[in-house]
Amino acid sequence: MCIGIPLRLTAVDGIVGRAEDGSAIDLSLIPEAGPGDWVLGFLGAARRLLEPEEASQILDALAAMAAAMAAALDGERLDSAFADLTGREPTLPPHLEAARAAGLTEA
Repeated sequence: MCIGIPLRLTAVDGIVGRAEDGSAIDLSLIPEAGPGDWVLGFLGAARRLLEPEEASQILDALAAMAAAMAAALDGERLDSAFADLTGREPTLPPHLEAARAAGLTEA
């Protein structure tokens, strides 16, 4: 499994970006990225640009997951760490929702 990590770019040289943590990231898929931009990185490659608010939400969720794995959170704090997910029903991607709505129950 691969988890996307938000990275804020501090420098860009061609298709290579440098993140705040000093790591290099391949910008081949998003050459429009520039210093100060947030990108979602997977295995050393940036996949898409992020708005600062979305980057913050992802970083908060990753921190909450790490704390939960270390058994450092109680239920109330865990809900607040995943505020964008609590209080709503899960949703399916559009193609799966269309299949469900058409009555399909098996692949």
